[in-house]
Amino acid sequence: MLPAQPPPSAAADLIGWPDDVGAVEAGKFADLIAVQGDPIADITVLQRVRFVTKGGRIIRNELAGKAP
Repeated sequence: MLPAQPPPSAAADLIGWPDDVGAVEAGKFADLIAVQGDPIADITVLQRVRFVTKGGRIIRNELAGKAP
């Protein structure tokens, strides 16, 4: 069992940025990574990041053109 964690929207409210962060949606800032696998089950998948967005820009995309 994992410990309870507040949703990202609660953190956005706490820092006073509820209109800018806290959800993955158009017009909000979001830094994301994608890995192949489950980092909860195997933390080493975080050593093989396949996709990164930072500030709305794609920084790394090793997924383009590949079927799921």
